[in-house]
Amino acid sequence: MPSPLGDKIRALRKQKKLSLEQLAELTDSSKSYIWELENKDDPKPSADKIGKIAAVLEVTTEFLLTESATTPDEEVLDEAFFRKYKTMSEPDKKKIRKILDAWEDE
Repeated sequence: MPSPLGDKIRALRKQKKLSLEQLAELTDSSKSYIWELENKDDPKPSADKIGKIAAVLEVTTEFLLTESATTPDEEVLDEAFFRKYKTMSEPDKKKIRKILDAWEDE
């Protein structure tokens, strides 16, 4: 039976439409290593690998490592939005803020 960590990695990987191979490549891992994380009862990933996996999946390492059930999709989407927002150009950020301000006024 997979661990909560494995379940989270698999669910997020599939949500992002990444194959095992793609996630492995993006995290400097092997396909078999990612498979083991997703399927073993008690995986023991290194802190470095968990950090890389969390970055690619756009979640925090804390989220991946907590024993609780998966976070609602809204929280995952919020984290992804804020990561993207941080990389936007200043003019694009201003547009987003204007949209939010207009929405607040309604």
